Amino acid sequence: MKRFPLLAGLAILVALLFVASLAAGKVFVPFSAWFTDDPRWWIVAELRLPRAILGLVIGAGLGLTGAVLQGYLRNPLADPSVLGVSSSAALGAVAAIVLFAASAPLVIFGAAMLAAGGSMLLLAALAWRAQSAVTFVLAGTVLASLGGALTAFLISIAPNPYATAEIIDWIMGSLTDRSFAEVQLAVPFILVGSVLLLFTGRALDALTLGEEAARSLGLPLERTQALVVLGAGLAVGASVAVTGVVGFVGLIVPHLLRPVVGAKPSALLLPSALGGAALVLAADSLVRLAPGASEIRLGVAMALIGTPFFFGLLLKLRRSAWI
Repeated sequence: MKRFPLLAGLAILVALLFVASLAAGKVFVPFSAWFTDDPRWWIVAELRLPRAILGLVIGAGLGLTGAVLQGYLRNPLADPSVLGVSSSAALGAVAAIVLFAASAPLVIFGAAMLAAGGSMLLLAALAWRAQSAVTFVLAGTVLASLGGALTAFLISIAPNPYATAEIIDWIMGSLTDRSFAEVQLAVPFILVGSVLLLFTGRALDALTLGEEAARSLGLPLERTQALVVLGAGLAVGASVAVTGVVGFVGLIVPHLLRPVVGAKPSALLLPSALGGAALVLAADSLVRLAPGASEIRLGVAMALIGTPFFFGLLLKLRRSAWI
């Protein structure tokens, strides 16, 4: 399929889902009520617009990060969580809640980003000038395991059940009650991280030939690794800092689009960004339409979608290996 029609189609889909995200919810707000004296307009302007913007930008960042990691690691099962940035950002936010009794979004965001930045530096130190992507994967796995263990420890020593409930609610991942304050905090970091990741396209194409072949072509793989670490750290860290953990976006989207785009990693980057935005916007709209007084958490919904997808992908890869 030609590139431009695909990008145009995905962009139109994202635009339609963005509009649907503004209208959908426990209270449906038709387009006729927009920009009028209808009091329902304030639901759109104050509650749903920042939520839709975050869904679009976060989905794009996670989808792009997944495509870059799968290309860089040459592993179809790679996901942004492989870096350990998600678990590190979650650890920072949980530490702010437990140790400092923080509840302000700015404090939690700052703690999450500091932890994400620290994990980026540690990852760079562990895997810098590595001759193989395996070292990169192992370093990310170490960080992810350490972040998960420390987060569990902090939950176990939470001073009261209210802090525990707040932590668990935050970790489940959600765009509920997000405002323009969170948009102003997260969007610049995600955009900068995404731009850095887009610069990796040429190197990812070369890596399909193998690391030695890429080096023989004169590509600075250390620079590529630095772009991947910094770009993914900013995009994923800022996303987790405002929504909690929303997984599987970076795993699902590249796999859905790869049969259409082809095997060239650089051709998958922009479509994955648009596809990630579409997936998160659609999922966030659907969780609001679930029956009941409260809505399903976005992270839970994505896990319900992503787990069987991951299992099916694993079976497919095993079947291919047997053949």
